[in-house]
Amino acid sequence: MPEPEQAAQIAVVVAYSPGPREIDLSELVLAAGATLHDALRASGVLERHPGIDLATHKVGIWGRVRALDAPLREGDRVEVYRPLKVDPKEARRQRYRGHRDKARGR
Repeated sequence: MPEPEQAAQIAVVVAYSPGPREIDLSELVLAAGATLHDALRASGVLERHPGIDLATHKVGIWGRVRALDAPLREGDRVEVYRPLKVDPKEARRQRYRGHRDKARGR
């Protein structure tokens, strides 16, 4: 049975990718009842990446967009999402065209 002190804390991870193949991970232990916003502040990610604007950047837990006041649970992964520069469907089309053109010998 967990000690009362341990039960009052949760372990979470805060993840942000400032660019392709880059990741900023912070492992935290927070008080039970902590919110997504509490984790972002405690991680220091907002200070390390001043370009993050919580008014425009979406945030979430395990790939699902959530509000800043969403409560966290043990083992959650808090994520800050970058705005997309290119529509994913258009990016796929461009990659396909490039592969197709190489196959044709252009």
